[in-house]
Amino acid sequence: MRALLLSCLLAALPAAGFAEEPISAAEFEAYATGKTLSYAVGGQVYGAEQYLPGRRVLWAFKGEECNYGRWYEEDGKVCFVYEHDATPQCWTFYRGAEGLRARFGD
Repeated sequence: MRALLLSCLLAALPAAGFAEEPISAAEFEAYATGKTLSYAVGGQVYGAEQYLPGRRVLWAFKGEECNYGRWYEEDGKVCFVYEHDATPQCWTFYRGAEGLRARFGD
């Protein structure tokens, strides 16, 4: 469900917004570990994820229960699996002036 919603939301973003080079999994890990990142489209926050040591995460859509998971690198992407859904959800992350941006799948 998360992947479907996020892919729909991100599909509406202009492709020019992703002109930067993607960051590596190591760069993502160095940036995110120990932080809680909010995810938004059009200035509207729809969820947040806490990045724990050992590539563990805690995700929640706004107003919903938290879900534990983990992330790993696959084919240059950062992929997430969660306790409630083991289907991999892979993202490419880009670092910009306002923080990280993400694009789902290919």
